[in-house]
Parts: sequence; C-alpha cells; structure tokens
Amino acid sequence: MRRGIAATALVASFALAATACGGSDSGDKADGPVTITWWDTSNATNEAPTYQALIKDFEAANKGIKVKYVNVPFDQAQNKFDTAAGASGAPDVLRSDVGWTPAFAKKGYFLPLDGTEALADQAKFKPNLIEQAKYDGKTYGVPFVTDTLALVYNKQLFEKAGVEAPKTWDDLKAGAATIKSKTGVDGYWGSTAAYYAQTFLYGEGTDTVDAAAKKITVNSDAAKKGYGTWLGLFSGKGLHKADTTADAYAHIQDAFVNGKVAAIIQGPWEITNFYKGSAFKDKNNLGIATVPAGSTGKAGAPTGGHNLSVYAGSDSAHQKAAEKFVGFMTSAKSQTQIALKNSTLPTRDDAYTAEVKADPGIAGYQTVLASAQPRVALPEYSSLLTPLDTELLKIAGGKESLDKGLSNAEVAIAKLVPDFSK
Repeated sequence: MRRGIAATALVASFALAATACGGSDSGDKADGPVTITWWDTSNATNEAPTYQALIKDFEAANKGIKVKYVNVPFDQAQNKFDTAAGASGAPDVLRSDVGWTPAFAKKGYFLPLDGTEALADQAKFKPNLIEQAKYDGKTYGVPFVTDTLALVYNKQLFEKAGVEAPKTWDDLKAGAATIKSKTGVDGYWGSTAAYYAQTFLYGEGTDTVDAAAKKITVNSDAAKKGYGTWLGLFSGKGLHKADTTADAYAHIQDAFVNGKVAAIIQGPWEITNFYKGSAFKDKNNLGIATVPAGSTGKAGAPTGGHNLSVYAGSDSAHQKAAEKFVGFMTSAKSQTQIALKNSTLPTRDDAYTAEVKADPGIAGYQTVLASAQPRVALPEYSSLLTPLDTELLKIAGGKESLDKGLSNAEVAIAKLVPDFSK
C-alpha cells in the first residue's frame, strides 16, 4: 500500500498520459471510430488476458468504438492518473481502487455516472458497493470486482493437528501452537501492512478515524487494544515472526501456497495463485473463514475492490463511448466470464451462477462478504494508510513502541485531515 514516485517515474507518467489519453490526442478520424483508452490496474498475467478478450467482444458488438488497453501497475496507477488528470490528459476509463474513487471525484477528475448507460443496471449491484462508489451524493464508478480479507487456511494441516478454523484471535494463538506441535509447521503468519491490520481495529469496534465525529481514533484505547492483538501475533509458538523486508508479501504468500505455514490473512485476488501452489493442487484443500473476532465479539475486514470510472476531462463523444464500455464490462455476462476465468468476486448477485460458485475459492469468499465492513466515506481515507504502513513496520520490527508508533501516525494523519480533532 506504500506509494512513492521517483523523478524518472514522474517523467514516465507524463509520457504514458500523453500516449494514452482520449479526446483530440487519441488519433480519432472524423469519419472513423472513437478510440477510448482504458487503464487497467489488474495483474498483467492472471487477470488482464480475460479483460483483453472481453475488449474484442465489445469492439465486435460496437463497430464505432475502439478500446486502447493499457495495463498500469497497481502501485503506480494512483499517482500516474493524478498527474495525468491534473494535466488534462488522463485515460477515458480507469480501473479505480474503491479508496481512490471519492478522492478523484472530489478533485473533479471523474464523471458522475447516475442516469448513464454505465449504470443502467444499478439495482443489480450490491448496494454497499454502490455506496462505496459515491461522493457527495453522486455515483462516480461502477463496481467491477469486489473483495475482502479472510482467514485462509490449509485444511489438511488443520485436520492433521485436530484444529478447527478459529473464531477469535485467542483461538488462533492456541491453534497455531497445536499445529506447530503436531505438524512442525507454523500455524499463522501475519502481515505488517496497515490494510491487513484494519481487521484488528474492526474487532474492537473502531477505525483509523471517525468521519461522522471528525475525530482521529488511531491512537484511541480501542485502537491500541486492536493493534496490541495484532502485534502479539508475531511471537509465540507456531506464530511466525514479522517480516519487515520489502518482499514480505511474496514471502508470506509463497510460504502459504507451498504448505510451509498453515494460515494467513489474504484476499480473493490471490485465489488463482493459491491454486498454483503445491499445497492446493486439490482446490478443496483451501479453507476460507471469516477473520477471527476481537474482544468485542465483532469480526470483519475492509471491503475492497475496484470500480470502473470515466474521466471527466474527455469530450462528450469519448465519455459516451466510455459509458457504453463500462456498462458492457460490468454486465452480468461479463462479470460471470471474469469470475470463471480470473476467480475474482463479482459485484452483482446475478453473476454468482452455479458454475461460478463451483469454484471453492469464490464460494468461500462469498460467505465472508457479509461480515465485510465498508471503508469510511472519506476522500482522504486511502492516504491515511500510508503513515500507518510506515509506523506499523517499525513497531513490528521492534524499532518503535506501540504507543510511540501510533502517536506518530496520529500526528501524520492530522496533517491529512486537518479539520479532524484528536
């Protein structure tokens, strides 16, 4: 979730914007088709081919529209789009993280889609996902894929140890110790990333901020308790120590898919990669459960995912073509095809067909969606994770106390939301 952009990358972003934008720079001919540009931020290997195949279907059905596909790495896309849109040269369509959508809408970079062809099927989408695409009462994106975090576990290792999926973090600790004793494998490996740590806040009935009260709550007693639980899961029998390296995500993922750790917290975007690991050649060995509950008895994780949004700076012809394209890509037929090919979660109920739910990964994650908690409706919300990423890494690595780290995060967050009290 940490984001930064070097000078060379900034130059590259201007170049990318210049070659990818719609409008008069798109190369359209007066008597030819309208060419729109789509910046897709999905995994270029696992997901992008499915989207590229759908583009061909769309172009075949809409002879007057061409789609220029550009895959932009997710960790670069937010800054690149911000730079390009500020220079009036952004792509016509962006696969926008749900956390980016209100922020770009506030800046005027996204077009409201209420009443357009893009949102013709609005009633078919999950209501909470439509809410996440709104800012100031208007809808600025159509839900494309959704996700949340779950406890994913190796059923074979759990059964060998006689352990069931934990309901609480205390259950997880006890189970991890048993798994280590019975199998020799660590029972759990946690992440230091702020997005993953959010579930510990939800378990204590709190969040980073209270938007309604305009108050920063990251350093509250409830938050300290949640983060205390998070920190306590990096030490103890069967609990893997914190990985504070730049490659931590890959290390945790690889250990899990190859049976070297029994459980992690992870999202459905990794379903296809789970199945590539030696531990999950049999897909049914993948266990998926709601994240354990905190001391309040509450269990939940952030609702994530991506919307398709239309650039407000494109001319009307490109906007209309973009709206048609967004409507096509988020249709029940396309959503079903995407789920079958990519093992991602659809955003509309009519795409959860029997064939889609035959994938144990999708079926498992669908069951935990009910406990997913929508992100705070705040344009700055995604940016609040950046200082937390920095501080939690230091805390987990033993370079900073929990109190000091959360105090530093509070100060940094106060600069991002200056009208919020502490």
